Amino acid sequence: MYGRSEHGSASQSGHLAPIKIVVSGGFGVGKTTFIGAISEIDPLVTEAAMTDLSTKVDDASLLAEKSTTTVALDFGRITLDRTLILYMFGTPGQDRFTFLWDDLADGALGAVILADTRRIEDCYPVLDYFEERSEPFVVAVNMFDGADRFDLEEVREALGVDDTIALVHCDARERESVKDVLIALIDQVLLQRAA
Repeated sequence: MYGRSEHGSASQSGHLAPIKIVVSGGFGVGKTTFIGAISEIDPLVTEAAMTDLSTKVDDASLLAEKSTTTVALDFGRITLDRTLILYMFGTPGQDRFTFLWDDLADGALGAVILADTRRIEDCYPVLDYFEERSEPFVVAVNMFDGADRFDLEEVREALGVDDTIALVHCDARERESVKDVLIALIDQVLLQRAA
């Protein structure tokens, strides 16, 4: 059994305390890459080949090298210390799979919302979802090769995100960059709980 026991805290009893976070964002924004960059295990991915039918529904025009898509979830794990494990659940990005989001977000400490400035409008429904849940989140602007770079305040204005929400630049391929995003999320959770 995880978490607290009747005999004391997780560290005193030797039990593991799980922490769950959600990694979300629009289609092709880098969620699978983000989790894979930092997971200590081979991430569980539910990737399926993009078919002619799906390319008519999902706009992959800016994603020339994208040939697969997440159809259920991505999962990764990081052991933070002897008693603390972080579980990361990535949501599918397409609108037709949002019915899975409630189950993936249930019990989460917070969320990372990845944004692609080339398709900033894809972020709006994701922001609405987590704002409605009153769940702590950070927005990580994934820096794609060849994409224009914007100041974070410009991105904040485009998204209409409150000043109390952390925005950070991110390269979802780089472990240290992903680690910085996760630290920003923990800071955001602590700030929101203190408030």
